[in-house]
Amino acid sequence: MRKEYDFSKSVKNPYAKKLKSRTTIRLDEDVIGYFQKLAKKSGVPYQTLINLYLKDCMMTGREPDFKWKKIG
Repeated sequence: MRKEYDFSKSVKNPYAKKLKSRTTIRLDEDVIGYFQKLAKKSGVPYQTLINLYLKDCMMTGREPDFKWKKIG
């Protein structure tokens, strides 16, 4: 092993922007079950499917509909 290394010609990691961060989110059991079933069919982990769906919403500008319906 060298005592010193020359990093003057190094290149910034092009994938650094694509790194993911760990977070905690509370989801309903039926939502998790839905994505777990999709995961079994597709062979893709359910967390990845949830991330892909949310990313698609972000990219297409889809927003939730918060119009509350009157009951009764």
